[in-house]
Amino acid sequence: MNSSFILSLTTYGWLICSILYMGLLVFRRIFFGKLAVIGSIIVLIAQLAGMMLRWKESYDLGIGHIPLSNLYESLVFGSWSIMFVYLLFLRKWRIIEIGIIPSLLAFLAMAYASFSPNVESRIQPLIPALKSNWLTAHVITCFLGYAAFAVSFGASMAYIVKTKYEDRGLFKFIPDAKNLDKFNHQVIIFGFLWLTIGILTGAVWANSAWGSYWSWDPKETWSLITWLVYAAILHARSLQNWSSRRIAILSVVGFGCVLFTYFGVNFWLSGLHSYGSR
Repeated sequence: MNSSFILSLTTYGWLICSILYMGLLVFRRIFFGKLAVIGSIIVLIAQLAGMMLRWKESYDLGIGHIPLSNLYESLVFGSWSIMFVYLLFLRKWRIIEIGIIPSLLAFLAMAYASFSPNVESRIQPLIPALKSNWLTAHVITCFLGYAAFAVSFGASMAYIVKTKYEDRGLFKFIPDAKNLDKFNHQVIIFGFLWLTIGILTGAVWANSAWGSYWSWDPKETWSLITWLVYAAILHARSLQNWSSRRIAILSVVGFGCVLFTYFGVNFWLSGLHSYGSR
């Protein structure tokens, strides 16, 4: 059994978890919710084991690097991070009902990593710029930020739907809008702190790799745009001059910036980070 096999299995694991979270909303049976959470924990552990095994395989091949260096490995770690952050906050907030969105995002990321012909899954040697301990700190912190914003996207969508349709049909089971708003605020603070650390560690890494802390590379520029969007959300929230609905909508826009920073820049804009497009 190798890491690719385990990680492929987790793709289907997230799909099953998504179906269970959907079952909670459709059938309004907490049984589905409990099963979805237990399943998520199991898949999360399995995916972590798959990543650790891939790390070991890298050393067995004589390459020896943490599996965070290309598109495939970042998609795997990104999907894991989304569910890790969701389950972390679930311990306090108990908002199982929004689990459908983070689990679906985790499944889509793994499905793209596993089945797309444009994603190279082989373990490859690092290019010189990536041979730095700052790589680990930069990627992990950025992806924890991105993962939190993915969870915030789920909470924001639930808030928008809840306030528009109130207690009609399927949406009756969505948690109270006030709780969703508070949950969203805490997740955004969490993500903002990690993204800030990620940008700072990236600047230090860039200086050691390319001789400059900031080069206005497309990835750097869009990371800054994403950071500014979430800074604006937190600023508006602290001043209390924006409605919760506006903040939810801006959170959805912010997650659009996250997706463009990750996918759009890789595929459509060339720059210093182009090594991450495969």
